[in-house]
Amino acid sequence: MSKWVWLIVRSSLVGLGAALLVLWATPLWQDYQVEQSFEQAPLSFAKAVNRAAPAVVNIYSLEQVPGRSYYEGPSLVARLGSGVIMDNKGHILTAYHVVANNDQIQVALQDGRQYSGYVIGGDAVTDLAVIRIEADNLPVIPQQQTMKVRAGDVVLAIGNPLNLGQTITQGIVSAAGGRMGVLNNSHADLIQMDAVINEGASGGALVNSNGYLVGINNARYRDNSGQGISGIYFAVPYSIAKWVMDTLIQEGEVVRGYFGIQVGPNEASQSYQQAGIYVNGVDPNSPAEQAGLRQGDYIIEMDGVPVTSVASGLELVARSKPGTVIEVSFFRATGAGDYEMLTRPVTIAKLNSR
Repeated sequence: MSKWVWLIVRSSLVGLGAALLVLWATPLWQDYQVEQSFEQAPLSFAKAVNRAAPAVVNIYSLEQVPGRSYYEGPSLVARLGSGVIMDNKGHILTAYHVVANNDQIQVALQDGRQYSGYVIGGDAVTDLAVIRIEADNLPVIPQQQTMKVRAGDVVLAIGNPLNLGQTITQGIVSAAGGRMGVLNNSHADLIQMDAVINEGASGGALVNSNGYLVGINNARYRDNSGQGISGIYFAVPYSIAKWVMDTLIQEGEVVRGYFGIQVGPNEASQSYQQAGIYVNGVDPNSPAEQAGLRQGDYIIEMDGVPVTSVASGLELVARSKPGTVIEVSFFRATGAGDYEMLTRPVTIAKLNSR
């Protein structure tokens, strides 16, 4: 009987020892696997770059500038920029300032092909233009019609800065829109990020970590003295860029409604405790002035629609046809912290984008 007892005890001890060995070795094996996985799969955006970069082109343009005197002949001024192939028909989105008033446009693809391009149309408000090349088998930038970008997203800016060749910079989105008036244009709703955009990269692609287009690179922020501020860069959101492109292709120009107010952040707007547009200024002889709006008014409703943000209000105006009459409701301070609500009809005019 004791022999059987010893066998049972010995088997139990062996099993217990094996279990302890497994418990001891498991964390070490997991650490080894984690270490191996890190070594085998480093953090990389190569997949996104491989998907998007072939569709980002270099744009070289020449503008003939008249001589400054009778004895001085015209001269050619070269401009450098980037562009994004948007479809297989050869339509390319780029920055308006890259191709405006230019006589010759040359487009260089990343596979070495070069083509002459011509301008379909331009929109100075968003600083976007559409050019076209006659070519086949074009790489097209990946797009999602319902693309949403959020603050905190990682983005890659692809372009040709300083003609060094295609360059990728990486950054974080600080604001996914709502940056109105930051580039001396209250109608441009921009993405703010810190992915570097140097001269020559304007008009290039801003893509997410999956390689999908989220915006068209635009500009670096400059203060009132014209000094560039490091770490603050802007791009036109994909939804706006796509709308501008489609409109230019179909109609040749983008016609926007004009209201005539100047907007921007203002601490006084916080006292109203609801969404709206604080009027920082009113353009002389504008529809807003003719309707009686003043600096300091706070717009809360336009055409019967509550204003949820500055961007939404200005977009409603921009997409209204000239001649349209809309009702605008706003608060006006009357003193001592009080205010009254007024409603005025405003006849929308045509925005002069040139």
